This record gives sequence, structure tokens and C-alpha cells, in this order.
Amino acid sequence: MKKSIYRELTNEELLKKRDLFKGVSIGFGVIFMLAITVMIYLFTVKGSNVAIALIPVFILPVTFVPLLLNFTLVNKEIKLRNL
Repeated sequence: MKKSIYRELTNEELLKKRDLFKGVSIGFGVIFMLAITVMIYLFTVKGSNVAIALIPVFILPVTFVPLLLNFTLVNKEIKLRNL
């Protein structure tokens, strides 16, 4: 089993990382929902000529997945330490 990079952090650092990941993931979620809303608006108003608007909508989940993976690793370490 691979050793987690979060095992060497102190309890305070681990909780601070969790709060940081939580805030960033909420921010990314809000931006993602905003991008989808703008894309739907552009498609309804402008038609299908706004294919360039699809690029950020498809790129955002690719950047969101590693953040969520690290967030779950931090939560697992917090559960292991019973914090």
C-alpha cells in the first residue's frame, strides 16, 4: 500500500488543508455552475455559433478531479486520526 503524503502533517496542518480544499472545491463548483449557465444562455440566444464557449466547460472538470481526490485523501487521514 502506498504511503499517504498527508501522514506526515500535523493535526492543525491537516485540518487547514481540509478547509482549503473545501473552500476551493466550493469555489470551483460555483464557477462551474456559472459557466454552464452562461453556456446555456449563449446557446439559446446566439445559436450554435458559440462552440468556443464549450472549452472552459470541458476543461473545468479536468482540473476539479485532482482537487476532489486530494480532498478525499485528507478526509481519510482525518478519520484515521479520529479528529
